[in-house]
Amino acid sequence: MRTNVSAEAGEAAGLRPLSARSVVLSLLLGAHPPELPVKDLVRLVEPFGVGGSTLRAALSRMVAAGDLRRTDGVYGLSDRLLARQRRQDEALHPRTRAWDGDWEMVVITATGRGPAERADLRARLAALRLAELREGVWLRPANLARPLPDDLARVAETYTAHPDGSPHDLVARLWPLDAWATTARTLLAHATGAHHPADRLTAFAAAVRHLLTDPVLPPALLPPDWPGEALRTGYAGYEEELAASVGLRGTPGGHGEGRPGHAEDRVRKA
Repeated sequence: MRTNVSAEAGEAAGLRPLSARSVVLSLLLGAHPPELPVKDLVRLVEPFGVGGSTLRAALSRMVAAGDLRRTDGVYGLSDRLLARQRRQDEALHPRTRAWDGDWEMVVITATGRGPAERADLRARLAALRLAELREGVWLRPANLARPLPDDLARVAETYTAHPDGSPHDLVARLWPLDAWATTARTLLAHATGAHHPADRLTAFAAAVRHLLTDPVLPPALLPPDWPGEALRTGYAGYEEELAASVGLRGTPGGHGEGRPGHAEDRVRKA
């Protein structure tokens, strides 16, 4: 049986230490617009144990690697990382709709693709919160308020399906919900118990990684005490705390599942 969860999510509870690059990207992924002058970055990274010389070396490497763009001393995210910011915003505030029992189904029809192209397509489908039932057949409950990309038609056919069997049994085949919930609760416990700024950022960075793999299922299909919303709520509180402590500007918007972004800046995982 396939498990539709990334290796990165499986490692999330390991709370990997954040490098200078990770801290910078966390701050920029959380800024709307995602750009900061170098003088502000120097001030903002200090509580996380990153010194000025280390920061400047990291910024140079990140520009060379195509992570950042630099204009007149202001550093901003590259187009690739702007797309990542949009995915993370959606992970924290997914837009949903009432579920009527229908499922989205995507069947891959293209042939002759190389390994890299196949891997890229799989990653795109997983990012759309689809899960693979068998080779080339992806599906999920139709409760997300988002269209499938138009260019998907070049490689796949899409359907609305209504499985004959139990939707709970199908969900159990598609997603390792118990493992996801266990990791989420572990992350919440680590985040609650962390006190040093770097430790808290590390814990909540792992939380954001994990939320990227939340299937965002209809409430009727979730196990009791599902911790997805608790993890989002905990991160929202951290956003407010961090925005206030480091002086990031907020952005207008709402908060919560099914609604657009939060009023505070997002400080995301690098």
